[in-house]
Amino acid sequence: MATTAVGQPLSRVDARRKVTGTATYSAEHRIEGLLYGVIVNGTVARGTVSRISVDAALAHPGVLRVLTDFGKLQLAHPVDRLAFYGQPIAVVVAETLEAATHGASLVEATYERQDAVTDFDDPDIPSQTPEDEPDYSRGDPAGALASAQVKVDLELTSARENHNPIELPSTIARWQDGRLTLWDKTQWSQGAARTVAGALGIAVTDVRVHNEFLGGGFGSGIQTYDHVVLAAFAAREVNRPVKVVLTRRQFYYGTGFRPASRHRMALGSTAAGRVSALVYEVRIENARYRTYTDGLTDLPKFLYGVPNTSTAYRITPIDVHSPASMRGPGVVLGNFALETAMDQLAHELAVDPVELRLRNEPTQDEVSQLPFSTRKLRECYQTGARRFGWSRRRAEPGTRTDGDLLIGMGMATASYHNNRRDSSARARIHADGTAEVFAASADMGPGTTTSVMQVAADALGLPASAVTFRLGDSSYPTAPLHAAACTMASVGSAAHTTCNALKAEFIRRAVADPDSPLHGANPADVQVRDGQLETSGARDTYRDILRRAGLPSLDITGNWGPGDADSRISTYGYGAVFAEVSVDPLLGLVRVRRIFAAYDVGRVISPKLAHSQAIGGMVGGIGMALLEGTVTDHRDGRIVNASLADYLVPVNADVLDLDAAFINTEDPQADPIGVKGLGEITIVGVAPAIGNAVFNATGKRLTDLPIRPEALL
Repeated sequence: MATTAVGQPLSRVDARRKVTGTATYSAEHRIEGLLYGVIVNGTVARGTVSRISVDAALAHPGVLRVLTDFGKLQLAHPVDRLAFYGQPIAVVVAETLEAATHGASLVEATYERQDAVTDFDDPDIPSQTPEDEPDYSRGDPAGALASAQVKVDLELTSARENHNPIELPSTIARWQDGRLTLWDKTQWSQGAARTVAGALGIAVTDVRVHNEFLGGGFGSGIQTYDHVVLAAFAAREVNRPVKVVLTRRQFYYGTGFRPASRHRMALGSTAAGRVSALVYEVRIENARYRTYTDGLTDLPKFLYGVPNTSTAYRITPIDVHSPASMRGPGVVLGNFALETAMDQLAHELAVDPVELRLRNEPTQDEVSQLPFSTRKLRECYQTGARRFGWSRRRAEPGTRTDGDLLIGMGMATASYHNNRRDSSARARIHADGTAEVFAASADMGPGTTTSVMQVAADALGLPASAVTFRLGDSSYPTAPLHAAACTMASVGSAAHTTCNALKAEFIRRAVADPDSPLHGANPADVQVRDGQLETSGARDTYRDILRRAGLPSLDITGNWGPGDADSRISTYGYGAVFAEVSVDPLLGLVRVRRIFAAYDVGRVISPKLAHSQAIGGMVGGIGMALLEGTVTDHRDGRIVNASLADYLVPVNADVLDLDAAFINTEDPQADPIGVKGLGEITIVGVAPAIGNAVFNATGKRLTDLPIRPEALL
């Protein structure tokens, strides 16, 4: 197949609509008869509502209903008691947003409080081993650590982080003839349909979810939270469409977060730099009402060839909302612990940090004992070090200056599992020669609409301008959640497979049609370019084939899934992240001067979009390393800094020079288009690279995220 669109640095096909304001986001749809719902949040972390007064709210002009009885709803948390601060206790529905907002402020509640714990470092709260994260061990890690010639044993922490995409969680719900339509800011339209149907006790076939445009997500839109269900519930109760949009403060209360974590990472090594032992113990905060886990132990037990390894994962259930996935979930924290310890070990050994990692490269996946599908990590190290100028790094910390500033360089390895999931697509070619591809996927910003179009265009043999990829509708063919870096490998592979099948159907029709110039040709010899089917000088077109058949279009629905590939190969993406920082020793202020990363992520479908993804991940990593941290008032569970005025995120002044390169490789064993996930891996490795650069600048090994100025004073 001649490639014409894949690999080209195309601009986003929806870019003009987004920058001119014509892209319609969930809260912007104009629905006739629309009402406005505002959620009233509880103000205790644990207890029950003993009394709720709604009279003043109902008396306010424009307020139509105040809903307080959620007893028939099936939510993720209890509805008969309060399990976390901010849990919804009422919904005010009004003719205007202003009336609903003021009405919500007039609802008064009294509570029967119970003793609550919102600090997961409380020594009275026992930790648990989650069922899906059992302890892991190979070899004799305790014995190998005890006998190691060189040891590193670090305690590390990370603060809770909250999602802060630009678009707030928003839902419009409308009922017609017993069927529900939602316009929702979700990363998984079909998952949202199932959750809402289950919560309301209706058939999932009676729910349709639209989510064509998303203003960022980072994991905040994977789960379907209370506000979505309550919008649908309110619309059914008042028999009119209802819009619910969370405020930024409610966003912090009403959705999940990256949980705070505590780590112990111990490494043992020979004097020659061969890591012989790894002991990793981690604990994260959890809700009492629901268990949440993610892949914190994945990279520590996988990334390097360590014969004696153990990991232990613990959760501490407290009175908070349940944590949730946030970009690079779990992996980014486990990698922070591992890569910080590796850097410290390199310092103890007086070995270059890149060289230490090269000395411990495995030959196979030591957890699964499977061969790697591809592992171009060495090339990542080499490319990254060369492009970044790693040879200019001074091994002795605190010896490079720029005026009054201390300058340091650090690096870290990045990796993320190549997730692929079952997916479907429908491909259609119209009589005018244009094509459409449909899948119930989403695009929260990586450019899925563009990249899948590129794959489809090449599979169909059409120019990119003739193909449209349509997503954002739960009625489209099945797609997995738009998260876990699985969209391109899954939906892209389904589009590729389906479009090839549709092309083959056109070829079959042409060679079987006596009126076609290709009649009698061998189908295997027919090539398709720019909508023309050609072999041995004879040509036919998609348009002519449809015209002769009297068809306005022809479509096919196809499926793709990874099958048993993960039982035969270990498939991961890899990267090497390099950072340079300056540290003001008088103020403790850390500034990231530049970051460069080199990635092995398989075939790069759209270089411009891939580079943008890498830059976005780096920005998130800078926030994690230096700025972001949610602060809780443990007296009642209230989040103190639940606003962008108080919760710090990177701004343009924080991201001076970010760049990335991609190793030229494909992974055909993993999926038919040879890609690996890119969205998650680009944040992995950034925080430890920055932390390691701070150590190189100052000689201070900081193990708490975010790195705060006072730690450097």
